[in-house]
Amino acid sequence: MRENADTRTRIQEIALKLFVEQGYEATSLREIAEALGVTKAALYYHFKSKDEIVTSLVEDRVRSIDELVAWAREQPRTDETRRELVRRYSDDLHRGRHREIMRFFERNQTALKHHPVMEKNRDRMFEVLAFIVDPDDPPTVRLRNSMAMFALHAAWFALKDDKISEEESRAAALEVALELLQR
Repeated sequence: MRENADTRTRIQEIALKLFVEQGYEATSLREIAEALGVTKAALYYHFKSKDEIVTSLVEDRVRSIDELVAWAREQPRTDETRRELVRRYSDDLHRGRHREIMRFFERNQTALKHHPVMEKNRDRMFEVLAFIVDPDDPPTVRLRNSMAMFALHAAWFALKDDKISEEESRAAALEVALELLQR
């Protein structure tokens, strides 16, 4: 059983790498199988299509967001809860393969625009935003609080400087996100 999980993880890693490098549409299952050194039939045992691979890549991300939303539902709607939600979201972004998955999304927006998993991911982000954005807030506050979440992602693209470590980039993004939050 462990071997199947390891093979599945290897397939996801190789597919993600190829999807980022070549593009989702330009990458075939045959190329993924070749990069893994397995037959296409062996790949089919784990994934029947590229869509299944994409769905599996996002499942962990969606599960993490679902856990964050469940946590937030149990908390009082306070400024400290909102700040803690942003901190937890930041921590989650830096676990596992989230960064690579976000690069994959960013580089393949057109190909994935109507993919069901993208819609699911968007829906989950709106659920998270509902805990830091109150519909009765003025538009500037709603926008600022929404931008706090996006600042956490933007650091990966805006702070590509080799002189900045991953931890420095992460800390800067969190600092900006927390400064943006208003009530």
